[in-house]
Amino acid sequence: MKMKVMVAIDESDGSLYALKWALDNLFNVMATDAMDGTTSENEEGMVFLVHVEPNFHTYAYPIPMGPAAVYPSTPKVGDSLKKAQQEKSAAIASRALQMCKDKQVKAESVILNGDAREMICQATEKMQVDLLIMGSRGLGKLKRAFLGSVSDYCAHHAKAPILIVKPPEDHHKKH
Repeated sequence: MKMKVMVAIDESDGSLYALKWALDNLFNVMATDAMDGTTSENEEGMVFLVHVEPNFHTYAYPIPMGPAAVYPSTPKVGDSLKKAQQEKSAAIASRALQMCKDKQVKAESVILNGDAREMICQATEKMQVDLLIMGSRGLGKLKRAFLGSVSDYCAHHAKAPILIVKPPEDHHKKH
């Protein structure tokens, strides 16, 4: 069975738990069959690891000392912050790719820029995935009301079936 699955990843434990769940529960059987030689390459599944960086604005930054003031950002500061953001995204993608490699699952990482909710929904449609898997950050009602839930938005707007993986209760207590 050839299945194209997209897993939305970020630095949260919830997204990495969702990826682990997908690898253990969806792709474990396919990897085992491939090792036995019973699955052709065309029948293997594929995981697309999607990470979305927020749009980077370099207009101004606050100075924590002295009176409340905002100073224009210099190109050097903006470039430095953008580079740090790209390195963080690359590290997240690398960690997720290694998890797939360890389970012998074919994977590609995609790093997008923009609003995570919209970019994930657009990517599911563009890549024509069979399933979108997301972790649950476990936001409380108040935080979800103010921040909005990426998984909730995607559940209502993605053009693919979506599976939201919630980590077990003891998983939150460990971290």
